[in-house]
Amino acid sequence: MNKATRVIAVTLGTIFGISGISHGLFETLQGNTLTGGLFISAIGEAYKMWPHGNEYAFTLIPNFLITGIVAMIVGLAIIIWSVGFVHKKNGSTIFILLFVLLLLVGGGIAQTIFFPLIWGISTRINKPLTWWRKILPVKIRESLGKVWPWSLIVSSSLIVFVLEIAIFGFVPTVNDPDVVLSIMLACLGAGYGVLLLTLVAGFAHDIAMRPNIALNEK
Repeated sequence: MNKATRVIAVTLGTIFGISGISHGLFETLQGNTLTGGLFISAIGEAYKMWPHGNEYAFTLIPNFLITGIVAMIVGLAIIIWSVGFVHKKNGSTIFILLFVLLLLVGGGIAQTIFFPLIWGISTRINKPLTWWRKILPVKIRESLGKVWPWSLIVSSSLIVFVLEIAIFGFVPTVNDPDVVLSIMLACLGAGYGVLLLTLVAGFAHDIAMRPNIALNEK
C-alpha cells in the first residue's frame, strides 16, 4: 500500500465529506419546503452570514428538508468510506460514486472541481506508480517525498479556510464582501495548486519507500 497516497485521499475525502454535511445542515434549516428547481442556495436568506454566502448546490430532490438529510447522510458515508474502505478492492469506484451522489443531493457544486483529482489519487493507493517511477528522477524522489506532509497541511488548511469563508465570510481584518470573495477565490486556486504538489510529493515518497518494485508490475 502507498501510505502517503492513502493519507492524502483520506484527508481530502474527510474534508469534503464534512463540507457535504454542512451543506445538508443549512438545507434542513430551510425546512419542509419546495426547492423550486434543481439549482438551490443551500444557505437560505434567513441564515446568510455575508452577501456572497449562498453555498450553491444542485439537487434532484425537490424538498429542502429531505435534501439536507440525504446530503448529511452521504457526507457522513464519504467520511466513513475515506477512513475505513477507500483502500479496499473497488474502494475508489465507490468513492467517486459517493461524490457524484453528494453532488446530486445538495452537497454543493464548487467542490466538484476536486472530486476527479481525489478519485484519481484513490486509484493509486495500491498501485506500483509505474508511470511516476519513469518520470520522477531518482535523485529528487527522496527530497521531494519529504515535502508531502507539509504541503498536505498547507493545501488542506487553504481548502478548509475557503469552506469557512464560503459559509461565514470571515477573513481577519477584512470587511469588504467583494474583497473577501477575491481572497476566497485566490485561496481556492492556491489550495488546488499546492494540492497538485502534494500529489506528486506523495507519489515520490511512496516510490522512495518501495524502490525495488519492477516497472512492469501491474
